[in-house]
Amino acid sequence: MKAVVDCNSFYCSCERLFRPELQNKPVVVLSNNDGCIISRTDEAKELGIKMGIPYYQAKEIIERNEVAVFSSNYGLYGDMSRRVMDTLRTIAGPQNVEVYSVDEAFLDLDEVRGPQLYRLAAEIKDIIEQWTGIKVSVGVAPGKLLSKLANRLAKKDKHGTGCIMVLDSREKISDALQLTPVSDLWGVGTRYAEKLKDHWGIYDAYQLSTMNDTWALKNLGGVTGLRLVRELRGESCMVMKEPLDTKKMIATTRMFGRPVTQLTDLKEAVATYISRAAEKLRRQCSAAGIVHVFLVTNDHGPTYQYQPQTRGLFITLPHPSSLTNDLIRHAIPLVEKLYQNGSRYLKAGVTLSALVPDQSIQGNLFAPYIQNHRRMLMGAIDNVNFSMRDDVVKFCTAGSRKNWKMRQELRSARYSTRWNEVLQVQ
Repeated sequence: MKAVVDCNSFYCSCERLFRPELQNKPVVVLSNNDGCIISRTDEAKELGIKMGIPYYQAKEIIERNEVAVFSSNYGLYGDMSRRVMDTLRTIAGPQNVEVYSVDEAFLDLDEVRGPQLYRLAAEIKDIIEQWTGIKVSVGVAPGKLLSKLANRLAKKDKHGTGCIMVLDSREKISDALQLTPVSDLWGVGTRYAEKLKDHWGIYDAYQLSTMNDTWALKNLGGVTGLRLVRELRGESCMVMKEPLDTKKMIATTRMFGRPVTQLTDLKEAVATYISRAAEKLRRQCSAAGIVHVFLVTNDHGPTYQYQPQTRGLFITLPHPSSLTNDLIRHAIPLVEKLYQNGSRYLKAGVTLSALVPDQSIQGNLFAPYIQNHRRMLMGAIDNVNFSMRDDVVKFCTAGSRKNWKMRQELRSARYSTRWNEVLQVQ
């Protein structure tokens, strides 16, 4: 058996955790630059606030109903996510937990049987909510796809299910499949759901589960579609993935708080993103062999309503490196080549790839001391910035004014990661 533990309205739950007066009141969280609504509580849903719509379109409803609005606070959300996942690893064991996203994880419960499944699901839910304060839903079923389906139904009827659903019999699975439209299945997109309805008259998951293997191979994308249909029948075909100790690629990208036109601002932004990516690189003891820089422009008008254009360049380094100054030195010329005077830049990003273990880099016979000294310096800078936060030590290329910084006018305090923003009780 497999389980899915999913945090309820995760970003909003993080905000409510430190603002208890917002319990049972409508709350929404906005995307980068306060653009769109990316998280909402059940109370906000009942007011008719749709997911993903621009903030300005819902502003009238929000103001009329005194909905609490927050900018994205990724420092807070990332820390609370880590606490939830660490709690799951404590309960189920690290080898039985697959972190799927910032607010969702799969658990391997193959050793649990019968009535113990529900008791364990309830115990997991209670412990997470008690230890972290984040409310979760738990879905349990024979495979990963059915557990996702069970979790969805548990969240859809929170009062009736108590946010827990266990599909441990053919009858329960059959009932759940009939209640699930094909468009709500994990792995079936909106367009393909329409195709299933129009071409084959398949409207719900139960109808899809009755299709034979030959049909699935031919019409559902080969092996992937076959695996999906078999999962719906109760066969566990999607294996648990082992946690990755190291990433194969590291990227840092952000939207600008306002359109950028000056080359100096672009250099500052890319240098800042390189610094952040280099920290992640050193954290996993890796070095990068390729640096890729891209810029996103919109030269059609003062708004973002037109299709933006992306241009990028990459460079293969002479030797893999994890030194921030070395990576910046190779990235800045790429920015200069990409820059076009008169263009309006909305976004920039960097990607570090061709990663290798830091210890496998061939040393420089003529400058071994300098290289080692620089690595020690990078480690010292990382330690200072991690303990003091807000990039206390940085390279001059990254600038200090940061006029391009992402707009977060409604961001809450970073309660759990900044001493000067810790919650005060009077």
